[in-house]
Amino acid sequence: MSHDSDTTTAALALASTSSQRVLVSACLMGEPVRYDGAHKRLESTILQRWRAEGRVVACCPELAGGLSVPRLPAEIEPGAEGHAVLAGRARVLDRQGRDISVPFVEGAVRALALARQYGIRVAVLKEGSPSCGTGHIYDGTFGGTMVAAQGVTAALLIQAGLRVFSETQILEADAVLRAGQPGSRDS
Repeated sequence: MSHDSDTTTAALALASTSSQRVLVSACLMGEPVRYDGAHKRLESTILQRWRAEGRVVACCPELAGGLSVPRLPAEIEPGAEGHAVLAGRARVLDRQGRDISVPFVEGAVRALALARQYGIRVAVLKEGSPSCGTGHIYDGTFGGTMVAAQGVTAALLIQAGLRVFSETQILEADAVLRAGQPGSRDS
């Protein structure tokens, strides 16, 4: 199964011009974009309200960067995080050891471009993802161990000044949207 990245990034760009929009990982919206073809739909009344208000702009950075569904699992190499990948000091590797850093960086750049296009200042991303992890990612050994770090897209969005939250922090993201507070997340 493959997805057109333009369709994936734009399909849920429902935001009206009067509402502050929020960038949301497409897998949290129920899109089957994960490496294994699954989704991680977030059942949340807040997310339902945002969608009804036309605030949601969904994006899967990995698809936006040109990766397909399904794909091999990927992790940032041990001891590194998203900022290092963006700086070219670390790599994203798939389970077979292939360097797939370029699509991860390109996807992050496209997610940021989408955020800028819609004037987005808040993002809710999937924790644990090598792209979207906001505070935790897998350690690069493919052993299921999490470490405190950010994924490639989360790192770029934070660097650009967006407030970035995981799906478990949706209440905080909603409070920021309601208050209209700009700025970047303290990390």
